Amino acid sequence: MQIFENFLNLFLKSNCPLCQRPASQEFCEYCHKQLQKCRLSDSNHPQDSFPKVIAWGGYGGAIKRAIATMKYDNHPEIARPLGEWLGEVWLENYGNEHSLIVVPIPMHPDKQKQRGFNQAALIAQSFCQTTGLKLKVNGLQRVKATEALFGLSPTERKKTLTQAFELGKDFRYPSNVPVVLVDDIYTTGTTVKSAIETLSKSGIVVSGVAVVAVPSKANHTKNS
Repeated sequence: MQIFENFLNLFLKSNCPLCQRPASQEFCEYCHKQLQKCRLSDSNHPQDSFPKVIAWGGYGGAIKRAIATMKYDNHPEIARPLGEWLGEVWLENYGNEHSLIVVPIPMHPDKQKQRGFNQAALIAQSFCQTTGLKLKVNGLQRVKATEALFGLSPTERKKTLTQAFELGKDFRYPSNVPVVLVDDIYTTGTTVKSAIETLSKSGIVVSGVAVVAVPSKANHTKNS
């Protein structure tokens, strides 16, 4: 019986998407340890204005590689542990507060069709499974196909994302329950602020933002 179980475990193992070593879960033990080194000691992202942002890790090293691998090398399974870790951080900070709705930042339909999935939606799904919060995956829709924001100035980013979002079908009937936006990365906040503007026009309040990673600062990480 033990021989059979060992054989089954070996058969069920897949390769780690980051290093191709055998892995019983999404990541091998080595890459899992490297990813945990990216976790922030303080999950509250410091900034001067609303919205309040909570993040799991600093965007660099293994977590940067994991997010890129997920998005560009067709590994949607990476979203599950990322969402779970983000959910655990949320619970550590806010406990079992269930009177919130989770809305992922949407992709334009053409881009999502090309990629095959929206990583923010998959992260949000795992996040909600961990926290018990309600998910409205179609709370927002992206109606404007935008160019990549990387390398653009703050002014250019804002101009690019003007009227990029509309209310999605999950909010056909206005909700008075506060929303938490979920995304993979938070950099300048331009995308999030554009999403908040869209929701606010319909009287929907955004109480915060939960993201996997924010720009990395050495003094914010546990293992700096």
